[in-house]
Amino acid sequence: VRGVHYVMLVLCTRPRPRYCHFVAVHNFFSGKINMTSWLIASIHLITLGIGLGSVLFRARALNEIKTKADLPRVFFADNIYGLAAALWIGTGLWRAFGGQEKGTEYYLGSTLFMIKIGLFGLIFLLELYPIITLLKWRRKLKKKEEFNFTGKDDLAMLSYIEFFLILCIVFIATAMARNLYY
Repeated sequence: VRGVHYVMLVLCTRPRPRYCHFVAVHNFFSGKINMTSWLIASIHLITLGIGLGSVLFRARALNEIKTKADLPRVFFADNIYGLAAALWIGTGLWRAFGGQEKGTEYYLGSTLFMIKIGLFGLIFLLELYPIITLLKWRRKLKKKEEFNFTGKDDLAMLSYIEFFLILCIVFIATAMARNLYY
């Protein structure tokens, strides 16, 4: 971690010396930067874009359902959202409890982290209804049974609410990263 601050200091110094890029590469490959921590944090952030995009796409696809032919778009978005959730949970647990970065004590002692976990729990509870409903729809579609799309508007609204709650989590995470409220 110390190497990261050193690289940022060198890269932001004026006038920039010619060797500043070499310092960054040297710190990167010399082990002064924790590669695992960096990789897990990167995956965690990339997943944000995947998750936000997929839950929004699912909401829009649910709003546009007219026939069974429209369901694959909903299922695709739901699958991607599920993958994003698995990556968020996995990388988030690793970052908080896997001895990476700030350490478990920091996270467990942080009020913002507890709020973030509370919002995540709320998203999980809200997601139970879409999970159960879409599983039923998949089963009926596979068995070629007839069904109606009642509840699709509720599912879309829940997806929009989850989108908003994820954005709230992002604001809390950036406040945590800057120690705005511990």
